Amino acid sequence: MSVRDEIFEIRNLDVSFELNRGASRVVRDVDLNIHREETLGIVGESGSGKSMLSSSLLNAVVEPGVCSGEVTYYPQDGDPISVLELSESELKRFRWEEVAMVFQGAMSSLNPVMRVRAHFRETLQDHNRDIPAGLERARELLESVYLDPDRVMDAYPHELSGGMKQRALIALSLILEPEVLVMDEPTAALDLLMQRSIVALLDDLQEEHDLTIVFITHDLPLLTKLADRLTVMYAFGIIENGTVDELLYNSSHPYTRALLAATPDLNVPVDEMHAIAGSKPDPVDRIEGCSYHPRCPIADEHCRSSEPPMATVNGTHESACFYHEKAREAVPLRGDSKQEGAVHE
Repeated sequence: MSVRDEIFEIRNLDVSFELNRGASRVVRDVDLNIHREETLGIVGESGSGKSMLSSSLLNAVVEPGVCSGEVTYYPQDGDPISVLELSESELKRFRWEEVAMVFQGAMSSLNPVMRVRAHFRETLQDHNRDIPAGLERARELLESVYLDPDRVMDAYPHELSGGMKQRALIALSLILEPEVLVMDEPTAALDLLMQRSIVALLDDLQEEHDLTIVFITHDLPLLTKLADRLTVMYAFGIIENGTVDELLYNSSHPYTRALLAATPDLNVPVDEMHAIAGSKPDPVDRIEGCSYHPRCPIADEHCRSSEPPMATVNGTHESACFYHEKAREAVPLRGDSKQEGAVHE
């Protein structure tokens, strides 16, 4: 039996919360395929729905959030799994053995009163794994993320630096040999050098363990050395998909181009960097037409009244914009050569 190229297939995904001021949709109408053994970067401003989308992959949206739609996982062997229909016991196994998640801020993810060894032991015990063999694998994983297992296994989280805690958490996430690693802003609290170190580490781990990685961030340049494809989110939905090079140099949605133009670059004068005008929509508000039209320089009445479908552009990537052919002129970057230098340094 041949193995499917897709490891996740998401269709018509919605995530909503009932609030006192009305229903809040924080993910809306998302369709997305995630390919086996790729690194997919999901980018967008804070509050665009990235974290809720990633949590949906594990059916881990906290109450009172409600997921609807279809999230189908295709294991290496066995039948497809409908993630949103799994029982609590099935989810417990799925979340560590098939898909593991590394959250933003390792300090809040590790129990401060437990040694690192105890975190590994507890995970192995909860999944009925051989503890001595598992702890030996834990030592190997810690070494693979450039940590000294003799020191780290007996340490409490507060005895480790931020980068060490994050690498220990990555090792913990791999202890049950999952197929997919979902990373939600894993480098947000780290300095620039440690961010680059983590990205290089993930690149090595992806190849060594044949992982599929979903990396969520608002830091677009961080993904250029790691991701194979980019998915851009705005206003709780997906507005553009493509390979890294396609979106960096040939993006066709005004928002993606505005996001690139707003990317900080120490080599560019401040007056050449432009923040995105306007403000992002409130999740409670009903969105009419294109979600980006209030901030878009080329929006017209058609954009304000009708929602653009996701369409293939130049046969290379997908964009949800009626006027994608005008986006390059309307939202210029800092020059192709400058942009290439900015994002790949």
